[in-house]
Amino acid sequence: MKCTQCQLHDTKVIESRDVADGDAIRRRRMCPDCNYRFTTYERLERPQLIVIKNDGTRQLFNRDKLLAGLYRACEKTPVTSMQVERIVSDIEQTLYACGDNEVASGKVGNLVMERLSLVNEVAYVRFASVYRRFKDISGFEQELTRIRDRDKARDKDHDCEEKLEFVKD
Repeated sequence: MKCTQCQLHDTKVIESRDVADGDAIRRRRMCPDCNYRFTTYERLERPQLIVIKNDGTRQLFNRDKLLAGLYRACEKTPVTSMQVERIVSDIEQTLYACGDNEVASGKVGNLVMERLSLVNEVAYVRFASVYRRFKDISGFEQELTRIRDRDKARDKDHDCEEKLEFVKD
């Protein structure tokens, strides 16, 4: 690895650790010539995913674009950058696990919304408003109703589980 400061071609690895749930390696490096320290990340290179947009155009899957959209949706919420990174890594793994080189943009959007709904409802609604292109307040109301119904169903399931636990004891 070339030193970013003095351009020496041989740097020393000081520390290595797995990041992003084992999908990448973070290496701290030091130049033996100028003693400059810097960090590099190594990721597994996978086949390129093609995202098929709604208008039929094809585009390379762009992790950074997905991250940017999620960061925008999560602005001024308690969602951490680690949670956002984890969501993107999870979505990437899901897409690669499908085995298809081409994926519909709708599938990517649905995966994002599924994960965001579990992390933060405000970020979820923000993302949904852009993704589903709400044209008026009724779109928001429908989405909020969907969230409320899902939460009620989840609470009902949780109550049933508690009753089952009580019966088992």
